[in-house]
Amino acid sequence: MMKLDRYDLAILRILARDGRITKSRLAEEVNLSISPAWERVRRLEESGVIRGYRTDIDWAKVFKGSRIVVEVTLARHTAQDMRRFEERVAAAPEITQCYATGGGVDYVLHVMARDIDHYQRFIDVLLTDELGIERYFTYVVTKVVKDGGESVFDWEG
Repeated sequence: MMKLDRYDLAILRILARDGRITKSRLAEEVNLSISPAWERVRRLEESGVIRGYRTDIDWAKVFKGSRIVVEVTLARHTAQDMRRFEERVAAAPEITQCYATGGGVDYVLHVMARDIDHYQRFIDVLLTDELGIERYFTYVVTKVVKDGGESVFDWEG
C-alpha cells in the first residue's frame, strides 16, 4: 500500500467530490503551489490510487428502468468457478456493479433492466449459462437514498 500524507489525502477527498476542479483551485484548497499539487495528482494516477475520472449522471432522468440488487451464492468455490462467474458478470452490460463478499453470499450485483420482465429474462440466461449459481435473491430497488460518490470522510491513512 502506498504511503499517503495529509496533502495526498486532501487531494483525494477533493477529487472524489469534484474531478473537474482546476489545477489552481485544487492547489489553493490544499495549500500548495500548482506544480507540487499537480505532481502529486500525477503520482496518484501513475500508482493506480486514482483509477480515473467519472461524471455523476442522474440515470433516473435518462433511464426509466428498474434497479435491482441480486445476492448470488455459487455451488462451488473453486478459483475456476469464481473466475468463470466473474468473467461473465464483467461482460454483462446489465450488471453495473459486482462485489465479491464474505459471509452469507458470494456476490452482490447491481443490475439495471428495462423492466422486471427484462431482468427475469437476463437472470434466466445467467442460470442456463452453467455459471454454478446455487441460489440467488432478488431485491427490487424502490427508492434510491444515496447513490454514487466516494466516501470523503476525514481520515488519515
